[in-house]
Amino acid sequence: MEHNKKLAQVFHYDLYGKRAEKYDFLLNNTLQTVPWHELELTAPQYFFVPKDFSLKGEYEKGFKIDELFTVNTSGVKTHNDDELIDFKPFVENNQSYLYRPFDMRFINYDLKKVVRPRFQIMQHFLKGENVGLITCRQQSTFDFQHIFVTENVTDMCSVSSQTKETGYIFPLYLYCEGDIVDGVRMHDKKMPNLNKTILNELSQHVGLQFSEEKEENENTFAPIDFFDYIYAVLHSPIYRERYKEFLKIDFPRVPYPGNAEQFWKLVNLGGKLRRLHLMENVEPKSGMADFPIAGSNEVEKPEYVGGKVYINDSQFFENVPLVAWNFYIGGYQPAQKWLKDRKGRTLDYEDIEHYQKIIFVLKETEEVMREVDEVIGGRKKNN
Repeated sequence: MEHNKKLAQVFHYDLYGKRAEKYDFLLNNTLQTVPWHELELTAPQYFFVPKDFSLKGEYEKGFKIDELFTVNTSGVKTHNDDELIDFKPFVENNQSYLYRPFDMRFINYDLKKVVRPRFQIMQHFLKGENVGLITCRQQSTFDFQHIFVTENVTDMCSVSSQTKETGYIFPLYLYCEGDIVDGVRMHDKKMPNLNKTILNELSQHVGLQFSEEKEENENTFAPIDFFDYIYAVLHSPIYRERYKEFLKIDFPRVPYPGNAEQFWKLVNLGGKLRRLHLMENVEPKSGMADFPIAGSNEVEKPEYVGGKVYINDSQFFENVPLVAWNFYIGGYQPAQKWLKDRKGRTLDYEDIEHYQKIIFVLKETEEVMREVDEVIGGRKKNN
C-alpha cells in the first residue's frame, strides 16, 4: 500500500495581549474565523512558527565552525558536581576547571568517577598551551550570545544551563605523541585543529599565506589570528541580529573577510576580547566596582541599587555600570551569576579583586563589541 507523502498544510497565528483580551478573542472566534497564516514548510526542521530565511544563500557562503575545527566535543559532565568540583584544589587528579564564565574552580578529574570526562578532547588542554572556542549548537531561550573562550578542562554548562544549549569546545591545537628517537620519546607535537580547505579559502580572500606559527612576516597569518577573527565576528551585534534565525538552529557560520585590512582589524579586536575573557593581565579599574565598607564579606542576597551591587545589608561594590550588571554571556549574566553562586560564602581579598575584574571586563567587552560593529558595518565611530 502506497502512502501519500504530501506534507500537511500548517497554519499559524500569534495572539498577543492581556489574559482578558485573549479570552475575549477566543470566545468570539472559531477555527474558521481566526486569520491564520499558512507556513512555508522547509526541510529539515519544519518549524511551526514563521521564520525568515531569506538570507540563507548569503549566510551559507561562510564557513561552519564545526567544519573548521574538525575535532570538537561537548563539555565535561561529572554527574556529581558536589563531590567532584570545588573552589579549593583536590589532593588527587586536580585540574583547573572552567565552570561558568569567569568562574574558575577545580575538578577531581578522575576518569573513573567523572561520568563524561571528554578526555579525548580535554587532553589537548592538559598537554600544553591551548585555547578553545566555546559555543552552542542551538538556542532554546535566548538569541545568539553564546560564545566564550577557555584554556582549561571545561564544563558542558559553561555558557548556558538552558535546555538544548550544551556548550561545545573547539580546541585550536591538537597534541600528538612525539616520535621515538634513539629509544627516547620526543615532546608531543602541536598541530592546528583547522580544516585545510577552509584555510586555503581564507588565504585567497585576504591574500595572505597560512603559517602554523606566528611570524613577523606581514604576509602571513597564524592559527591564533584566525581564531581571533572568528571570536570578533561572533561578538558582533550586527552579525547576531542579521543571522539570528540561523544561529538558533545549528553551529554558527562565519563570513569570510572582505579583504586583508578588514581581517586584521577584526583580528586585533578579537584578540583583545580573547585576552579580556581569559583575564590576561587584567587589573581592576580604579573608581569602578570599589568595595569601600568593611564587614563580614558574606554574600547574602546580591542586589543592584543605584550603581551599587550589595552583597549584604551593609557592604557593596560601588560605581558598577548597569551595562556590566546586565551583560549576558550565553544564558548567564556573569556579574550576577558569580555572586549568586557564592551565596553563604565569605569573599576574601582575591574574590573581591576577581569580581572587580569581571565588572571591568564586561564593560570593556561591550565597548569592543561596538568597535567590531564599526568594522563589520563600515560605520564611523561616534565620538
